[in-house]
Amino acid sequence: MASQPPSHPETPSEDDLSSRSLGGRVAIVTGGGRRIGAAIGECLHADGASIVIHCNTSRRDAEALAQRLNDRRPDSASVVCENLLDPGAPERIVAAALHRHERLDILVNNASSFYPTPIGTVTEKNWQDLVGTNLKAPLFLAQAAAQALAEAGGSIINLVDIHADRPPADHVVYSVAKAGNAMLVKSLARDLAPEVRVNGIAPGAILWPEAGLAEAEKAATLGKVPLARLGCPGDIAGVALFLARDADYVTGQVIAVDGGRTVSF
Repeated sequence: MASQPPSHPETPSEDDLSSRSLGGRVAIVTGGGRRIGAAIGECLHADGASIVIHCNTSRRDAEALAQRLNDRRPDSASVVCENLLDPGAPERIVAAALHRHERLDILVNNASSFYPTPIGTVTEKNWQDLVGTNLKAPLFLAQAAAQALAEAGGSIINLVDIHADRPPADHVVYSVAKAGNAMLVKSLARDLAPEVRVNGIAPGAILWPEAGLAEAEKAATLGKVPLARLGCPGDIAGVALFLARDADYVTGQVIAVDGGRTVSF
């Protein structure tokens, strides 16, 4: 670990704030080929970062995204394809980023499995998959990246979920895994300070599940959202940019981006 914390001005000037960008920095985004992960990668890239896009089964989408980003800025995006449940995958992902860029500033733990597991149907495979992608992999990725992030004065951003606090019916394993992820944010924030900041984002209704929902279910969900509308991946990406670029004195926090769902009854 670095012997001294990164130096930051005590009171940033307006010029400091307006000139901030992620130029020269490097980010890994897991599950970065599609949906929210792709939006985060594009947002960080637009602010100057080079992006290592991790994927598992969505290689075609990840490579198409990397091509688009490289068309905008040559040699600024690459793809690493790994199953996060495989032993050694976190270490290989971090090693690939360091081999290509020789530094790492941002780790976004976005990859996630999500599906129902009603009591009476839960299998060992369900447990290994849901806890593996949502809790185990973020921990081991953070561990693998810790030294490089400390040297850069970098940060980790975990995608949590409002269901870490408000478990939906029939999603016991997923909810437990995300609750663990939220505690992982707090634990890592203590253990990796002062060199590395660790925060989380808890999305609410941002994208409907890929398996789809009936219109009645969608209406019922939105009926619990004070802003009365679905969010969008850009809402999450904007908070990720804030946490990576601007939030120098923020660590150990999980920010809900949910249209007010967590304050409704």
